[in-house]
Amino acid sequence: MPSSDKFHDECGVVAIFAHPEAEKLAYLGLHALQHRGQESAGIVTSDGLTSRVHRAMGLVADIFTEDVLSKMRGSLAIGHTRYSTAGDSALLNAQPILVQSNKGAIAVAHNGNLVNATEIRGRLERQGSIFQTNSDTEVIVHLIALSKEQTLPEAMADALRRVEGAFSLVMMSNDRIFAARDPRGFRPLAMGRIPALEGQRRDTVVFASETCAFDLIGATYERDVKPGELVVVGPEGTSSRFYSTSAPQSSCIFEHVYFSRPDSVVFGRAVQTSREELGRQLAREAPVDADLIVPVPDSGVTAAVGYAAESGIPFRFALIRNHYVGRTFIEPRQSVRDFGVKLKLNPVRSLLQGNRVVLVDDSIVRGTTSRKIVRMIRNAGAKEVHLRISCPPTISPCYYGVDTPSKKQLIAANQSVEEIREYIGADSLAYLSLEGLKKACGEGETTSYCSACYTGKYPTNIVDVDEILPATVRP
Repeated sequence: MPSSDKFHDECGVVAIFAHPEAEKLAYLGLHALQHRGQESAGIVTSDGLTSRVHRAMGLVADIFTEDVLSKMRGSLAIGHTRYSTAGDSALLNAQPILVQSNKGAIAVAHNGNLVNATEIRGRLERQGSIFQTNSDTEVIVHLIALSKEQTLPEAMADALRRVEGAFSLVMMSNDRIFAARDPRGFRPLAMGRIPALEGQRRDTVVFASETCAFDLIGATYERDVKPGELVVVGPEGTSSRFYSTSAPQSSCIFEHVYFSRPDSVVFGRAVQTSREELGRQLAREAPVDADLIVPVPDSGVTAAVGYAAESGIPFRFALIRNHYVGRTFIEPRQSVRDFGVKLKLNPVRSLLQGNRVVLVDDSIVRGTTSRKIVRMIRNAGAKEVHLRISCPPTISPCYYGVDTPSKKQLIAANQSVEEIREYIGADSLAYLSLEGLKKACGEGETTSYCSACYTGKYPTNIVDVDEILPATVRP
């Protein structure tokens, strides 16, 4: 789908402790998390004494060639794949960040967004701190370095108490790995283990944003890092402390709606289970007389499976996705209508001809892409097109590490469902209710969710984005 009309995944992080090929496992872990960010990627490794870093713009497989990885051998590694949320899209802001400090080498990779980063940064700059990036993650590094606590774990705990917002972090010193989540548990972070190989003294401990990374590297999921917890893995073993008192849980429900891969366990719950249930619940709430259930690939597939199972209407892949669209392509000068969507999706006319179609997708952001897809299905001969969305209308931007458009660009913040239906050109349009969404995702079973993007009620104090942008110089 054209990237402009989906929420962009925030970031993915991975950490490996005590493995002879830590750099390769970090690379494979990032490969499995590529869907969480396609802009830049980086890995920091350590052999126990020296840390090495490699970061670049682009996709994980293009950046980490065998040649690059051979120069980064280590037994510890952390990695990051990024979609920019705070800070510009540039190599300057690629992570992990690696610094030499009064507490030794520290590397940090961060998934999330700090809502008080601008305020802290301003204060530190006034005190003489020099920042090399404009990413909010660097604020954490400065706070660790400036902490009066004597040990690195205590300095990290001290720094984490001072920041507000969403963060799942993996950090590394020359001989230890650290993992932490914010007290509200906005973003996921899982912990796993690879049994010791022959000749190895200890098991390998791993962390990743999603458990699908564990499947690729042969790790077993053990548990989630708990909200407000700092886990330290070092030569002396694994220890854990809670650096903060518990806060009301507000894990991002959009992880289950869209971000995470269906084969992951996120916030202690299988994403596949949630997505199928989203579709089933949608079929209960918004049934329609139709001949086919058609998903918008890939984001609508699992919910469409659930909708078809509940409604008894046949499921068909009547939109085929071209998986090989590169970043660059030559567009015809006589511009073809809806070229961007046609490049990625093509209808199966023989399935659609003369049929009433239920089109299932996970969300509508601006509405421009949905409009083009509905038009495409009609042009392929569908008699009726009924659009069903497996989450409520998105009316508010996210401040917790998701790149969402401003309120004025969110179609549901400015138009009624009927007005959106008319704009998109569907015969009917229905969204899942907020209650249905929470029920489908198991609200209260393993976690409580943040649904601010659907309600406008934020779990932290939020400064309006316009207020934290640099002030314009007055004449």
